[in-house]
Amino acid sequence: MTQVELIVDARAGTGEGPVWDERTRKLVWVDIPGCAVHHYDPDTGADLAIDLGDRMPGCILIRDSGGYAVGTQHGFFGMSDSNILTEICAIEADDPVTRMNDGKCDRAGRIWAGTMAHAENAPGAGKFYRIDPDHSVTTILDSVTISNGTDWSLDNSLMYYIDTPTQNIDVFDFDFESGVATNRRPLVQVEEGMWPDGMTVDVEGNLWLALYGGSAVRCYSPAGSLMEVIEMPASQITSVAFGGDDYMDLYITSSAKNLSPAELDAETGPGGLFVCRPGVKGRPAATFAG
Repeated sequence: MTQVELIVDARAGTGEGPVWDERTRKLVWVDIPGCAVHHYDPDTGADLAIDLGDRMPGCILIRDSGGYAVGTQHGFFGMSDSNILTEICAIEADDPVTRMNDGKCDRAGRIWAGTMAHAENAPGAGKFYRIDPDHSVTTILDSVTISNGTDWSLDNSLMYYIDTPTQNIDVFDFDFESGVATNRRPLVQVEEGMWPDGMTVDVEGNLWLALYGGSAVRCYSPAGSLMEVIEMPASQITSVAFGGDDYMDLYITSSAKNLSPAELDAETGPGGLFVCRPGVKGRPAATFAG
């Protein structure tokens, strides 16, 4: 059985978007309602939280030109190494209902990210976008409810995507050169009472899925067969990312949102950052070329 360790007891409202940064040898992740970007140093165990004021970071991505690209309720911003924010592109900036949620880069350096309603109970309020390196924005999907995990097959011919309330991991045919995704169909459906959230693909092409409300991380084959379950001591598991110098550490974020005092006391590390070593290797994060 894979052993899980709580490494930052952050009690984050919604910890999300872990990304291993090879440049700093740190894991960056966000607390969405806490309006903070975290930098975790595995060498020291220190976790530094950067306050973003009123900007809610749904995701953070590594930027080729330095620093990061952060998705917020106003769109994407560049975040320099000195934590200065500059606008990359406005997305739904004047819509008080929605905010940016999960996002990821493909191997061509494009961002794929989606929005959702702040209230979380507004079906179809969000959209799924592609942001190209020239900062142009293309709408990929309308009527998304909670846009979440995205990743690609090893040969870049498939794109995986989650709209959480569907309870599916969907798969698209993907044209790498043009960045066009077509022929959406379900690959995996999870059981009632738990919700697919963040996701990553390892070097063998398998999908690692965070289960919100499911107290688990699951591994599925590219064909959608369940291969492994990692039991978690917290219930609301939000996202996963491989990191460390050998890319065999699986970092796992979680949420303390809407848990009662009794539920918080019954769990270990709700809203915390966890790590385990499941015996497989992940891939370096793709980066934004803009």
